[in-house]
Amino acid sequence: MARLVERPKAREELEDIAVEIGIDRPSAARRFLRAARKTYGNLAAIPELGALWTPENPRFQGLRYFPIPRYPNYVVFYRPLPDGVEILHILHGARDLQSVLGKNE
Repeated sequence: MARLVERPKAREELEDIAVEIGIDRPSAARRFLRAARKTYGNLAAIPELGALWTPENPRFQGLRYFPIPRYPNYVVFYRPLPDGVEILHILHGARDLQSVLGKNE
């Protein structure tokens, strides 16, 4: 089985998104969480599934991203590992991604 490492920041972002969605539609929040977890599993099994991120900062070389199916505005950013993936962020695609990714990595 492929290894899945979820960074605390990614977990926090995922929960924040689900809470935001769930304010008006709790069932939609549950569907979103299921879709995100399924995406995590797919990425762990096939790390090359996502596209390479073209970073401004060279320390982000190798970072990949993949939209969550049925929720394409939300994008999972991750690094392939030899035996799986490390989930770094789940972000809305309309955000200034270069700025967000450069803050804590």
